[in-house]
Amino acid sequence: MKIARIYLRVSTQEQDLSRQEQIIENAKAAGFYIAGIYKEKASGVSLNRPELLRMISELQTGDVVIAERIDRISRLPLPEAEKLIASIREKGAKLSVPGIVDLSELAVEADGMTKIVLDSVQDMLLKLALQIAHDDYTTRRDRQQQGIALAKKAKKFTGRKPNELVNKNIVDLRKAGTTINDTAQLTKSSVSHVKSVWAKYKAVSD
Repeated sequence: MKIARIYLRVSTQEQDLSRQEQIIENAKAAGFYIAGIYKEKASGVSLNRPELLRMISELQTGDVVIAERIDRISRLPLPEAEKLIASIREKGAKLSVPGIVDLSELAVEADGMTKIVLDSVQDMLLKLALQIAHDDYTTRRDRQQQGIALAKKAKKFTGRKPNELVNKNIVDLRKAGTTINDTAQLTKSSVSHVKSVWAKYKAVSD
């Protein structure tokens, strides 16, 4: 019997996990018995994720860890990400994540130089995916910081009505990728106001 443990993660409380839940049905359709479903709303650059740690502690030899993408499991810097993946492998479990080619079964059946090559290729592909996941996070973070800088700079302008200035800051922050909650805090606005301003901006820009 193929046994799977499914990990679902989003970064913020306002994000919805329902889109990722399709992988549960996909796993069942592929013949997996679902031993556990672990849902989390936490940053991928943090190891302080109780559900992830619980999943790892409950892993059994032969289990398959399924996630929507590798960045759902980790956006950590490469050395830390590799340690996290190693903790999964040390339990005798495998990863099943789109974009990560699993050569483990071929490697087990191979020997000599072929096994060395397969293991090396597997590690290289995994490292590449983990590095891309972290790079994507840093790019998003840099854009967010640029948006915050733009918003702070905009506050120096005079002659505008207060609401217009706040609304411009909201749009600048959201365009830079800042979450709705963070935008509300930075501009001292309500979440509903941020959503309204952003919706109006998108309607006009579209």
